[in-house]
Amino acid sequence: MADLAGIDRTYVSGMERGIRNPTVTVLQSLTDALKIEPAALLAKPDAVLPRCKEPFW
Repeated sequence: MADLAGIDRTYVSGMERGIRNPTVTVLQSLTDALKIEPAALLAKPDAVLPRCKEPFW
C-alpha cells in the first residue's frame, strides 16, 4: 500500500496505529492508490459497506 501511494511504509504504519495523522496530500495519495474518492476514505464504515445481517462463516 505504501509503495503504491508513494509513502514511506513506516509512515503508513504510524497512521494505522494512530501515532501519525495524515496530511491532505497523503490522503490524496492513498485514495489515488486505492482508486476511490477521498470521501469514501473518510466516511463512516457503515456508509461505505453495509453491515451483514448474517455471519459470513
